[in-house]
Amino acid sequence: MNKDVLEELVDIRIKEAKALLDAESYQGAYYLAGYSLECAIKVCIAKQVRQYDFPNLELAKNSYSHKLTDLLGVAGLKQKLNEKEKQDGNFQLNWAVAKDWNEKARYESRVEERKAKDLYDAITHNESGILAWLKTFW
Repeated sequence: MNKDVLEELVDIRIKEAKALLDAESYQGAYYLAGYSLECAIKVCIAKQVRQYDFPNLELAKNSYSHKLTDLLGVAGLKQKLNEKEKQDGNFQLNWAVAKDWNEKARYESRVEERKAKDLYDAITHNESGILAWLKTFW
């Protein structure tokens, strides 16, 4: 897995999430939207690794997480997140929605329409979305 593949997965998974939303398959839409966000944060982590550098063991271990707030720390973006939240109230609300996603969502058999749409919107909003913000660090 490398940065380019992760970037591609972000785009694929968010498109799949939208297709599932449109098909009223909210559980899958919720899971894939969150998974696209996880991949986006991992792109930021992958950017830290230079070709031919010996891998940093702690960075490698901590990167194999699914918890979005922990991954932001590994990516070195927690301070930037705090700054963005102070500047943009809508971004702050979007992060509040997105941060609670976790990989266990793949086992949820019922996700309400509003929950799935809120997560998708929080991630994809053009101006205050989490994905647009993360892409500034790619």
